[in-house]
Amino acid sequence: MDGFAAVDFAFAREVLQRGIAALYLVAFVSTLNQFRPLLGERGLLPAPRLLEWADSSASRKRMLHPTLFTRIRYSDRRLAALCWAGTVISASVVVGLPQLGPPWVPMLAFLALWVGYMSVTSIGQTFYSFGWEMLLLEAGFLAAFLGSVHEPPPTVVIVLFWWLVFRLEFGAGMIKIRGGREWRDLTALTYHHETQPMPGPLSRQAHLLPRWFHKGEVLGNHFAQLVVPFFLFAPILALVVPGPLPLLIGAVAAAIVIATQLWLVATGNFAWLNWATIVLAFSAIGIPGPARQEPIPLYWIVVTSAVGILYVVLSWPALRNLFARRQLMNASFNRYQLANAYGAFGTVTKERIEIVVEGTLAEEPGDADWVEYGFKGKPGALKRMPRQFAPYHLRLDWLMWFLPLGRSLDDWFTAFLVRLLEADPPTLRLLAADPFDGERPRWVRAVSYRYRFAPRGADTVWVRDRHREVMGAVSLR
Repeated sequence: MDGFAAVDFAFAREVLQRGIAALYLVAFVSTLNQFRPLLGERGLLPAPRLLEWADSSASRKRMLHPTLFTRIRYSDRRLAALCWAGTVISASVVVGLPQLGPPWVPMLAFLALWVGYMSVTSIGQTFYSFGWEMLLLEAGFLAAFLGSVHEPPPTVVIVLFWWLVFRLEFGAGMIKIRGGREWRDLTALTYHHETQPMPGPLSRQAHLLPRWFHKGEVLGNHFAQLVVPFFLFAPILALVVPGPLPLLIGAVAAAIVIATQLWLVATGNFAWLNWATIVLAFSAIGIPGPARQEPIPLYWIVVTSAVGILYVVLSWPALRNLFARRQLMNASFNRYQLANAYGAFGTVTKERIEIVVEGTLAEEPGDADWVEYGFKGKPGALKRMPRQFAPYHLRLDWLMWFLPLGRSLDDWFTAFLVRLLEADPPTLRLLAADPFDGERPRWVRAVSYRYRFAPRGADTVWVRDRHREVMGAVSLR
């Protein structure tokens, strides 16, 4: 590092810019495929209804995060156009086109992605209430100030990325220590692989590993999240300590974070959370660059220094939250979702309760043959191996996991059952298959089951026990 210029972090910048843009590409494609049936004009939680509510008063409008749809009337076509624009811009950054111009060109590209995706998440309600949404927004904002290939990345922006990874990892570690007892007695991962929201192809094998291995996983997690993040800042010592040691310490810390995230990628489906953490961790990997590089333009030093000062001001609530007795998880302290607080899985559920939706063509439900609706990602058929979907985000499947944890059924679930009774094609495309081939079922119902991974040698992936009837047979009549 050399004053204003992080001369050893050109490779880190390449990974950050292209990796973050790739995640935006996934996010916009995911939205393009799912927003209409979930939140569109005829969605389960229609976004136009939310915008009408917000337009009724200035105070309500301020409750929303900024969105273009408070200035232009929402329509499904305009939402699709926004997603296509985001897809094109993010793809151009992935292949490196804006980075060939002056630094303000990639800045405009990333700010467009930031504004565009925030316009989506602001009206996404519960379907966009996940911590990795604000993480992607913050990462995109910071990536806007990394510059272009013609000059080294600004030191202040690279340090802000370390601060982001620190909040992400240390925040998650602290929320676990303060959370469920299972993280303190080292039993959390005895349950987690089986009860996580969306298992992957290797989750069963991970769950069946010995108990001592799961305790080692928890210890490794605590080390990676509570100790290692402090060493991400080691490269800053290169300003005063000669030699490669500061860069090496930072690179080792980043490698540990990346390794732990790759284990989570291999054993679960957490949308782009793990992939985003991997990309962001590359910010601490410094590789000695050439002795001579073009200097950073003065105007760009001024711009990035202003961003640094802004972040010092915005970060105080997040810093205070890290050490607060009642730590907030995945919280934003400003309307623009910058300098947020992060964290995940402060507690681990001990049982996996799945709500299974069934339908029938019978005239009366009493003696009907019920057929299950299969979802793309969440467990259903006992012999079906879980698939790998991450970093793609199956929003309906994730909300189905949260459903049994609530005290009552959410409004969107009732609307979902109505769409099934109507055999609504956009809604049915969110599922793995329509068991009635487009024909309207007469009745649908919801039944909960307790799912467990089958033991070794079994000819099924899951075993289940009927739990209770969550919602009795209902029809459009």
